[in-house]
Amino acid sequence: MPKIIYFYAVLLKNQYRDDLLEAGCDEAGRGCLAGPVFAAAVILPADFHDPLLNDSKQMTARNRERLRAVIEREAVAWAVEAVPASRIDEINILNASFEGMSRAAARLDPAPEFLAIDGNRFRTTLGIPYRCIVKGDATYADIAAASVLAKTHRDEYMERLAGEFPQYGWAKNKGYPTREHRLAIREYGLTPHHRLTFNHEIDQLSLPF
Repeated sequence: MPKIIYFYAVLLKNQYRDDLLEAGCDEAGRGCLAGPVFAAAVILPADFHDPLLNDSKQMTARNRERLRAVIEREAVAWAVEAVPASRIDEINILNASFEGMSRAAARLDPAPEFLAIDGNRFRTTLGIPYRCIVKGDATYADIAAASVLAKTHRDEYMERLAGEFPQYGWAKNKGYPTREHRLAIREYGLTPHHRLTFNHEIDQLSLPF
């Protein structure tokens, strides 16, 4: 008897505020040893729906790329910003994430009236009201869309950078603290793209935040 496989679409709410022009905001790359942190802001149409859209971490690379094309084509507005390793070392990774999301939101046209932020903390000088939402990228479509853009743009950047520094395995690990990456740092040292304030030692399995 043939096996029946069921597929369930993820049902995300379109946005947190229905009465304001809302932008979802998220970042990618906070826990990496190398490369920028990327942040995105997205305003979706009120009737936007795609059954594949979810928190980017829960999606396959192929589906993320497919959704990236859909989001960039159908969004009312979108923007992606990268905050480099040197700036991360200067102001710390949390503030760099806030800065990236603020810069992305500031580039949107039309300007958003409200920001839905993934996570539990945010600071900005934009003067736009906002709400922090834990696991927002798995709840609201506009935040999930921002997570997809931040992730795909960052992955693309790290794959290009891997051509210059192939020994670190960035095409595969995207700058995250894998054993391969830490061993390469031990053997070849740090590049200008490494975050100097992060712990690069091989015996460190996680990063302090």
